[in-house]
Amino acid sequence: MSSSTQNIDSVLHEERVFPPPIDFAKRARISSMEDYENLRREAHDAPEAFWARMAEELHWFKKWDTVLKWEEPHAEWFVGGRVNVSYNCLDRHLETHRRNKAAIIWEGEPGETRTLTYAQLHAEVCRFANVLKSLGAQAGDRVALYMPMIPELAIACLACARIGATHNVVFGGFSAEALRDRINDSGCKLVVTADGGFRRGSEIRLKPAVDEALQSTPTIEHCIVVKRTGSDVAMQQGRDEWWHELMQNSSSDCPAEELPSEHPLFILYTSGTTGKPKGILHTTGGYLLGTHLTTQWVFDIRDTDVYWCTADIGWVTGHSYVVYGPLSTGATVFMYEGAPNHPDPSRFWKMIERHGVNIFYTAPTAIRSFLKWGEEWVRKHDLSSLRLLGTVGEPINPEAWMWYRKVVGNERCPVVDTWWQTETGAIMIAPLPGATPTKPGSATLPLPGVEADVVSKAGESVEANAGGYLVIRRPWPSMLRTIWGDDERYRKGYWSEFPGAYFAGDGARRDREGYFWIMGRVDDVINTSGHRLSTMEIESALVSHEAVAEAAVVGRPDDLKGSAIVAFVTLEGQHAASDELREELRRHVAHEIGALARPDEIRFSDMLPKTRSGKIMRRLLREIATSGSVAGDVTTLEDISVLEKLRAEEE
Repeated sequence: MSSSTQNIDSVLHEERVFPPPIDFAKRARISSMEDYENLRREAHDAPEAFWARMAEELHWFKKWDTVLKWEEPHAEWFVGGRVNVSYNCLDRHLETHRRNKAAIIWEGEPGETRTLTYAQLHAEVCRFANVLKSLGAQAGDRVALYMPMIPELAIACLACARIGATHNVVFGGFSAEALRDRINDSGCKLVVTADGGFRRGSEIRLKPAVDEALQSTPTIEHCIVVKRTGSDVAMQQGRDEWWHELMQNSSSDCPAEELPSEHPLFILYTSGTTGKPKGILHTTGGYLLGTHLTTQWVFDIRDTDVYWCTADIGWVTGHSYVVYGPLSTGATVFMYEGAPNHPDPSRFWKMIERHGVNIFYTAPTAIRSFLKWGEEWVRKHDLSSLRLLGTVGEPINPEAWMWYRKVVGNERCPVVDTWWQTETGAIMIAPLPGATPTKPGSATLPLPGVEADVVSKAGESVEANAGGYLVIRRPWPSMLRTIWGDDERYRKGYWSEFPGAYFAGDGARRDREGYFWIMGRVDDVINTSGHRLSTMEIESALVSHEAVAEAAVVGRPDDLKGSAIVAFVTLEGQHAASDELREELRRHVAHEIGALARPDEIRFSDMLPKTRSGKIMRRLLREIATSGSVAGDVTTLEDISVLEKLRAEEE
């Protein structure tokens, strides 16, 4: 097999560079590339000593005996140490000036607000921890959380961590079947839910889905229900209890359990392209260290900041950068329940202005939606409080990056494009905003302690600007420990492709300055005419055209080429679909990145199928492009009607 089919051809070229703003760098935690290089060198030369020094940032009931026990592919970090995540996020702030500082500022979609100081949040967490214990939950038990984005979800996570119960957050938009499967796979003892939540002006009913799921969940003993919407729900006597009634007489005194560093903190299920979801297991000490440090490094977070990560806690970004990382650093976290375009597309910008948000961390798919809706919605509001912007979730195309920097950041806010995964637990590759010059579309450089590489199919490092496979060559504290109940799948899925290295499943290239350019999942690579092309790069070329708001590229079988390139495109509001535009876009791609990447087919669509976390479901588009129908699992799809429209267009 030729090298062109073994490796991934990179065809995206981007030359723009933006140094950190001088005033930002002066005040930053890490304020120069020299500081970054010193940390990186320390971590490379003596990794265990480096991580031990970093771990002094946390509170330990008992210090560890051994920094790392590594028997590939299993890591144990800070062995012998005893620690509690809830204590680190709450108790240790209570004897400081943060006691009466806002920990969480929350806004519901209908517009109501709540603020919890660190002292108030601590009291609520202790009360709910005592509720869990009163219902029989103890260290090692699993608790399912199926809730809207309300403060009670963060409280429940921290209460579980406080007593050593392992939480399993299931996104509140998932079906009853998805909830049932995740409860059964992890053997949960309790489930915490709500009557419902609000999304785009409508109630999303949760308790009926729980009732359906619990018909086939033999391990569940109790169901706790938060009254959020006030709608009527069925309550099964002996099993179901109201949150507010249980909390009424619960004590606010609940000492944090002194847990082993490797105690299971949470299980979070990721949807594979095929097969049953994978329960990613994260433990206590190493995961907390990873999220704590990266919150400080990447967001340069300060005591006066109001920080907003728009992710739902049902996804790992919500775990790491809504709850654990920010609260362990003593930040003020803003949480929002609903949709970004309710009642109109200015909702996010109104809230940034109203609450004085300083750090804004969101997904490229959201940014492309903002771009499509138009900058006039942004321009209506005073966003001068913003000082840092971030992106997370999938590679961001350079034009969306530039729009974000210019329109939202007013060309003064650094943009931190972060690469990481559910499996990595914390950010792995990202700019340090006071030190790293940024390039639109690049996640830039690995963080100190992260030994990342781009390799060929044979596992050898590739030359600069050659596409390859992204691997991590050394264990890191926040790494997943296994797949719950399926260690063989863990070994095979992450450690067998390139012996001695963790395979992320992503393609990437590294430029001559060592910057990493993530090219998307290797599953999303198209083999065409002897070349392996990243769909992300073709999508980026399409979106650089003024008429295109969003694009998704997939391959379909082709007798001549192997795979034909099919692009699904949504247009900016002022542009209309036409054969002329279709040909113009094909020529545009050929001009931008070469004739080999010219789409064989372009299909216009009002919307693209996305998961509830905002990722485009290219697997479904691949099925439509190939057969005109969809047979795979669609439980994570946000809007099922999108598929019907795509099928209609196919016909």
